[in-house]
Amino acid sequence: MRQMQKARWTRLIMWAAVLWLFWAGAATWAQEPNQGAVEAAQPAEAVDLWTFIKEIFSNLFNSRELMKTLGKPQFIIVAYGALNVIVFTETGLLIGFFLPGDSLLVIAGLVAFLGGWNVPLLLGTLCASAIIGDSVGYSIGFKTGPKIFKREESWLFHKGHLLKAQQFYEKHGGKTIILARFMPFIRTFAPVVAGVGKMKYARFLAFNIVGGIGWVCSMVVFGYFMSSLINPALRPIFGDGFDVQDHVEKVAILVVLLSIAPGFFVWLRGKFAGKNATSDRMHAVTAETDALQRINPSPSVKC
Repeated sequence: MRQMQKARWTRLIMWAAVLWLFWAGAATWAQEPNQGAVEAAQPAEAVDLWTFIKEIFSNLFNSRELMKTLGKPQFIIVAYGALNVIVFTETGLLIGFFLPGDSLLVIAGLVAFLGGWNVPLLLGTLCASAIIGDSVGYSIGFKTGPKIFKREESWLFHKGHLLKAQQFYEKHGGKTIILARFMPFIRTFAPVVAGVGKMKYARFLAFNIVGGIGWVCSMVVFGYFMSSLINPALRPIFGDGFDVQDHVEKVAILVVLLSIAPGFFVWLRGKFAGKNATSDRMHAVTAETDALQRINPSPSVKC
């Protein structure tokens, strides 16, 4: 019976992956580039497809250059596909823990605003990629089981991140799947830990959908409205020439800091809680020792 259930979930995940590929492909082909932007593009800036893909992955940690690369209107379809692949890899494969998901989504929203991208299609494909990615991570943990914690560490697999995700999961339970979406590193390993813990897939899927949609939509929508919200607020301070897109790397750093803040506070609270617990135990032992000495005083030494 258990084998039949595992086979059923495997088939569902495989069909979901096929559906995701079809959905991403249909959505990107349905997105037509802005004709005016194409005509305005400089011929000298035209690059071949493989160079464009290489530029995306080489500029993942260079926000300003990544925004320029994604903004090339002649490669909108490839940009859609690359964004979906990166989100899927970070959430579904253990090797994707280092990818900058938060800042990438914010930059995607900003580029969508500046380039006239179809935002519903962008949100739909990215949400599907995030949800299917977590389901694949769950499947990896479910099939591998506890022996994954004995796997040797390598540059593609960091056991420490997996153990941190396990501790976070043990403390927060199912809601870890939602909270981990906003925490780098942990979001890659949280679904794996849920699979190892044999969480019911229906329950996991509910948390997965809520977390995936919340994470993608909040980041992309923030990036999309960033210019219209931040520019009017800061131009009276920095002058009419201020434009937030000229400082996108600072925004990306801020987004990363805000993303790791929950994990930092959880670590800090655990640190202080551990110190307080140790201090309380020491006080209890001291009090017990004093009480025993009062009951059984040491005999006086006679000369």
